[in-house]
Amino acid sequence: MSDLLSSNEITKALSNLSDWNVHDGQIKSEFIFSNFVEALSFIVKIGVLAEKADHHPEIWNVYNRVSITLSTHDAGGVTDKDIMLASEITNLI
Repeated sequence: MSDLLSSNEITKALSNLSDWNVHDGQIKSEFIFSNFVEALSFIVKIGVLAEKADHHPEIWNVYNRVSITLSTHDAGGVTDKDIMLASEITNLI
């Protein structure tokens, strides 16, 4: 199991990931695409990354919007696993 990050550690890590915010002990982001196909393609790419990392985000999709929430459930909050996956997701854009 990964160790929880402190609020300061999360803030510092997210300073390089401007699309991500802390909310209710999790990190979240929303991405907007020009259409549903682009949004769905993005979700599939996230799925591949998540499976390789054995760390699976909560993903919501409505037409061209994709919302992602990351936390390490067995640790009870944000860990390095979440920051690493957030960074990889951001790099997909």
